Amino acid sequence: MNSKAKGSRNERRSMAILEAAGYQCTRSGASLGTFDIVGIGSRDVVLVQVKTRDWPGIEEMEAIRLFPVPPNARRIVHRWRDHQRLPDVREISS
Repeated sequence: MNSKAKGSRNERRSMAILEAAGYQCTRSGASLGTFDIVGIGSRDVVLVQVKTRDWPGIEEMEAIRLFPVPPNARRIVHRWRDHQRLPDVREISS
Protein backbone atom coordinates (compact mmCIF):
# COMPACT_ATOMS: atom_id res chain seq x y z
CA MET A 1 0.00 0.00 0.00
CA ASN A 2 1.47 3.37 -0.94
CA SER A 3 1.84 6.15 1.64
CA LYS A 4 -1.02 8.26 0.25
CA ALA A 5 -3.46 5.34 0.45
CA LYS A 6 -2.25 4.50 3.96
CA GLY A 7 -2.72 8.11 5.05
CA SER A 8 -6.25 8.24 3.59
CA ARG A 9 -7.13 4.98 5.32
CA ASN A 10 -5.91 6.31 8.66
CA GLU A 11 -7.88 9.54 8.19
CA ARG A 12 -11.02 7.46 7.65
CA ARG A 13 -10.21 5.41 10.76
CA SER A 14 -9.82 8.60 12.82
CA MET A 15 -13.11 9.90 11.45
CA ALA A 16 -14.85 6.67 12.48
CA ILE A 17 -13.57 7.10 16.06
CA LEU A 18 -14.76 10.71 16.20
CA GLU A 19 -18.14 9.88 14.67
CA ALA A 20 -18.62 7.09 17.24
CA ALA A 21 -18.00 9.75 19.91
CA GLY A 22 -20.81 11.91 18.43
CA TYR A 23 -18.93 14.29 16.13
CA GLN A 24 -20.02 15.17 12.61
CA CYS A 25 -16.81 15.06 10.58
CA THR A 26 -15.47 16.46 7.36
CA ARG A 27 -12.23 15.18 5.88
CA SER A 28 -10.00 17.76 4.27
CA GLY A 29 -6.80 15.75 3.94
CA ALA A 30 -6.24 16.48 0.26
CA SER A 31 -6.31 20.23 0.89
CA LEU A 32 -2.77 20.19 2.35
CA GLY A 33 -3.99 22.48 5.13
CA THR A 34 -2.97 22.36 8.77
CA PHE A 35 -5.67 19.85 9.74
CA ASP A 36 -7.00 16.73 8.02
CA ILE A 37 -10.34 16.39 9.85
CA VAL A 38 -12.80 18.87 11.30
CA GLY A 39 -15.23 17.34 13.79
CA ILE A 40 -18.19 19.30 15.13
CA GLY A 41 -19.79 18.07 18.32
CA SER A 42 -22.59 19.37 20.51
CA ARG A 43 -20.14 21.02 22.92
CA ASP A 44 -16.90 21.54 21.02
CA VAL A 45 -15.04 21.39 17.73
CA VAL A 46 -12.00 19.20 17.15
CA LEU A 47 -9.35 19.90 14.53
CA VAL A 48 -7.34 16.75 13.87
CA GLN A 49 -4.03 16.23 12.12
CA VAL A 50 -3.60 12.54 11.24
CA LYS A 51 -0.12 11.08 10.96
CA THR A 52 1.10 7.64 10.01
CA ARG A 53 4.08 6.31 11.94
CA ASP A 54 5.72 9.58 13.18
CA TRP A 55 4.56 12.60 15.14
CA PRO A 56 4.59 15.92 13.27
CA GLY A 57 7.95 17.66 13.02
CA ILE A 58 8.85 20.79 14.98
CA GLU A 59 7.64 23.25 12.33
CA GLU A 60 4.36 21.43 11.72
CA MET A 61 3.71 21.10 15.46
CA GLU A 62 4.30 24.84 15.84
CA ALA A 63 1.84 25.58 12.98
CA ILE A 64 -0.75 23.41 14.74
CA ARG A 65 -0.12 25.12 18.07
CA LEU A 66 -0.37 28.64 16.59
CA PHE A 67 -3.45 27.96 14.43
CA PRO A 68 -6.14 30.38 15.67
CA VAL A 69 -9.18 28.59 17.11
CA PRO A 70 -12.25 29.67 19.08
CA PRO A 71 -12.35 28.87 22.82
CA ASN A 72 -14.46 25.72 22.33
CA ALA A 73 -12.10 24.16 19.76
CA ARG A 74 -9.36 21.61 20.41
CA ARG A 75 -6.27 20.86 18.30
CA ILE A 76 -5.51 17.14 18.24
CA VAL A 77 -2.92 14.90 16.57
CA HIS A 78 -3.70 11.24 15.87
CA ARG A 79 -0.62 9.11 15.19
CA TRP A 80 -1.29 5.68 13.71
CA ARG A 81 1.42 3.05 14.00
CA ASP A 82 1.36 -0.20 12.01
CA HIS A 83 -0.86 -2.95 13.40
CA GLN A 84 -2.41 -0.60 15.93
CA ARG A 85 -6.17 -0.64 16.64
CA LEU A 86 -6.32 2.92 18.03
CA PRO A 87 -4.14 5.96 17.43
CA ASP A 88 -1.82 7.62 19.91
CA VAL A 89 -3.50 10.95 20.67
CA ARG A 90 -2.02 14.28 21.71
CA GLU A 91 -3.98 17.43 22.38
CA ILE A 92 -1.97 20.51 21.45
CA SER A 93 -2.57 23.57 23.60
CA SER A 94 -1.72 27.12 22.60
